[in-house]
Amino acid sequence: MTKPVQPELAAAAARMEAILARQKRANDAKGPPTAQVRRDRLTRCINLLLTHKDELVAAVQADFGARSRDMTVLTDIAAAIGPLKQARAQLEEWMKPRSRKVSPAALGVLGAKAEVRYQPKGVVGVMTPWNFPVQLALDAIAGAFAAGNRVMLKPSEFTPQTSALLAQLFDLYFDEEEIAVVLGGADVGAAFAALPFDHLIFTGATSVGRHVMRAAADNLTPVTLELGGKSPVIVGRSADMAKTAARVMAGKTMNAGQICLAPDYVLAPKENVGAFVEAAKAATEKMFPTLKDNEQYTAIINQRHYDRVRGLIADAQAKGAQIIEINPAKEDFSQQEHRKIPPTLIVGATDDMSVMQEEIFGPVLPVRAYDAVEETIAHVNAHPRPLALYYFGEDAAESEALLTRTTSGGVTINDVIFHFTMDDLPFGGVGASGIGAYHGRRGFFEFSHEKAVYRQTGSELLAMMRPPYGDAFRKQVAARLKP
Repeated sequence: MTKPVQPELAAAAARMEAILARQKRANDAKGPPTAQVRRDRLTRCINLLLTHKDELVAAVQADFGARSRDMTVLTDIAAAIGPLKQARAQLEEWMKPRSRKVSPAALGVLGAKAEVRYQPKGVVGVMTPWNFPVQLALDAIAGAFAAGNRVMLKPSEFTPQTSALLAQLFDLYFDEEEIAVVLGGADVGAAFAALPFDHLIFTGATSVGRHVMRAAADNLTPVTLELGGKSPVIVGRSADMAKTAARVMAGKTMNAGQICLAPDYVLAPKENVGAFVEAAKAATEKMFPTLKDNEQYTAIINQRHYDRVRGLIADAQAKGAQIIEINPAKEDFSQQEHRKIPPTLIVGATDDMSVMQEEIFGPVLPVRAYDAVEETIAHVNAHPRPLALYYFGEDAAESEALLTRTTSGGVTINDVIFHFTMDDLPFGGVGASGIGAYHGRRGFFEFSHEKAVYRQTGSELLAMMRPPYGDAFRKQVAARLKP
């Protein structure tokens, strides 16, 4: 039985197709934008953020219900401006053609040349999540604009006020030929992913990423997928426990753990588990002496996600884990305006618990014990490759073993999340945690077509390579067959 077409979805699909066609026509008619045009687009993005900072912060606050305004200014506004400014400053250097060696070298001597040119792919589709709705959109847009592309943006329906404001602001600062915003739910998102973009970047859950990749495959659209996963924290015996716990819990409680790079679970030496737990409690209580009405502590985005995270805790408790709720003021969360969950440690989590099987995306941190660091390497390697890995300690051999013998999207040593904040480092996952990478120059490459260009020599010594083959030809081939 054929599923009936929804009028709203049909209208949205028609609009998306029309925008894409318009942007592709403009791309063909006008050709690659100059550095000046690209710089202007990046500057308009920066001005949009600076001029409307307070409106954007208020929209994010409204969507979450409770979220630190200070954190939003840092993580959504300042963190979005950084990549835009870097791209603007380094644009000309990134755009330069790069010479390559000619082979065999004799062709180069005769005047042949080889180079790589960086050509805009065309129209880039950008699908962004709800957890950092401004930063994750503008970060991808920075790379796409720097590479000379046009953009269609599909922000999350779970942050409706922020998404609607972004649509209004981009419409104010840009022509739809440059960037257009498409609003809608999951059905619109599915239709968006199925459009024949020249490149598609999706940030979100691994489960959704699979659907996005399948949809893109019908058009052979190249994809960048930033997906997440269960990012481990390995605590070495040489770690400063107070400093380690403070940094881990700062990362875990930021945005109430609703971060793709949040530390997902801790592996600590058996004899140090108790010390880590106490240090984690002390560090969290220092940051958040109260939680329920504390505007610095973020709520869970919606009721469905709240129920899911609470369910992870209940499942672990039912299966024998020790649940340690960090609630310094002993507040009652059974009645609350928003959907806050106190930071919660799950000590003794086992593989049969849902909390060790799903990406948590909340303020819940399983803590497990190990005897030898070799066990931690085996554990990481036995599971899907994570987006990030975190090591705490001063043992250089131990950290090097983790770096070389495990595979993850990125690594921060003696802290969490910070490798993402380095604009000049590539950011992306591997395997189940993602495909491709962006940020800085790597983002420029990701959204560019690296076109190989070869200019042949005018010398007709090349005639020896054409039939009838003779001794000169055979001598050239023999030279290539040497070890």
